Amino acid sequence: MSVQGRGFPIPFLVTTEVPCPYLPGRMERKIITELSGAQSPELFEILSHAGFRRSHSIAYRPACAGCRACVPVRIVAADFVPERSMRRVMKRNADLRATVTEAVPTQEQFKLFARYLEARHNDGEMVGMGPQDYASMVGDSPVDTRIVEFRDRKGKLIAACLTDWGQDGISAVYSFFEPDLARNSLGSFIVIWLIEEAQRRNLSYVYLGYWVAGSQKMDYKRRFRPIEAYGPKGWVRISPIEEPA
Repeated sequence: MSVQGRGFPIPFLVTTEVPCPYLPGRMERKIITELSGAQSPELFEILSHAGFRRSHSIAYRPACAGCRACVPVRIVAADFVPERSMRRVMKRNADLRATVTEAVPTQEQFKLFARYLEARHNDGEMVGMGPQDYASMVGDSPVDTRIVEFRDRKGKLIAACLTDWGQDGISAVYSFFEPDLARNSLGSFIVIWLIEEAQRRNLSYVYLGYWVAGSQKMDYKRRFRPIEAYGPKGWVRISPIEEPA
């Protein structure tokens, strides 16, 4: 299978089915294409506008038989106004300092990443990733990928977010943070910071990947409004979030 990009064909493959990581009893299948060569940033720009995500040098979208639960979503940055609870989160983390760095993995990042996985996702598919796996996740990217580090006043790394940067927005690839600071709501804080950074840079969107109805892990995404979902009619603003018709 292939489609035509801006002057070049885009070949696609469909993966075999594996158990769904979000909804018990269901099977997951993806449509994928490789990002390689000088045209990779342009290709990824096209695909991100069609609801694709990136992992390493692969762009993918769910293509599960008989299931449309995974809905691509993005926050409209310019129109975002934090709710009272979000303002509390911002105040709680006001002492953290963010730095946007090149996508270069460090031992400090990996140690935090490993603690986070063990505490928050010890039954997930990423458990058991070693330093080389983490380095590959961070460094194996043919597009503009950066890490946002969040440090406290003593310089300790508290949270980090792997991000892809496009012409119209920031895509949150993977976030991880200190699991012992649950009351700080660091996951929400990272998203709020990305929205504010998009506003500062005059970028239109923050891409959050897929919202999955019925998945507790993905439910937090519905709180950030206004939000757009990608469906048969393209990107449609919806609030409260629901699967687009």
